[in-house]
Amino acid sequence: MLNYFNPKNTILIINRLQKYVLILFLLVLVIGLLEALVLSPEDYKQSDSVRIMYVHVPSAWISLGIFSIISILSFGILIFKNKNFHLITKSLAPSGFVFNLIALVTGSIWGKPTWGTWWAWDARITSMLLLAVFYLMFILSWRVVDNNEKAIKVSSIIAILGLINIPIIKFSVDWWSTLHQPASINLLKETSIHSSMLLPLGIMTAAFALFSILIFLMKYNTELIKIKNKGLDRL
Repeated sequence: MLNYFNPKNTILIINRLQKYVLILFLLVLVIGLLEALVLSPEDYKQSDSVRIMYVHVPSAWISLGIFSIISILSFGILIFKNKNFHLITKSLAPSGFVFNLIALVTGSIWGKPTWGTWWAWDARITSMLLLAVFYLMFILSWRVVDNNEKAIKVSSIIAILGLINIPIIKFSVDWWSTLHQPASINLLKETSIHSSMLLPLGIMTAAFALFSILIFLMKYNTELIKIKNKGLDRL
């Protein structure tokens, strides 16, 4: 298997990078909250409850994006046996799981005034819940499986299997009749969301992405410190 990057040098780089990412995250978050909570208009049907969208939608996007990255890197782990890939996937999973939970909770809160219920076994909601289960299994595999090599293999298989659920989440509103409306933002078609709402949505997504990067750097740094303290550059 390939060696890790030099832990000592990487730790120094990450420590510096964390500070810049933290500052940028706080700056973007303040701007995003100002746009979302103050400057963006009320929805003509949902009134101020629509502002939950600025937390719910970015959280869902980030959780889907992170799991997709984990799954793709897991193919690399099994095929190329790259140890750095498994450190990256292990470090990405916690923030992805947290954003998944935030998406589920805020969706439930948003569903009460919009649909009249806290929870429904809607296709998208159910598939997002299934994503949380895959995240949880991936994270627990590192705690339950004692052998590191076996844990790498088990977690990678879980991530690859979970990748099947990603397109189901994405296209569930098109394939089945669900409570969720069809996608409002489409890269190939004209978006149906007004620019006054699209701007804060984009800024909040950027803020959440920066936060996930910050959490990843902290977790990745912790993993490298463990390797350094054990005096290992190979397993």
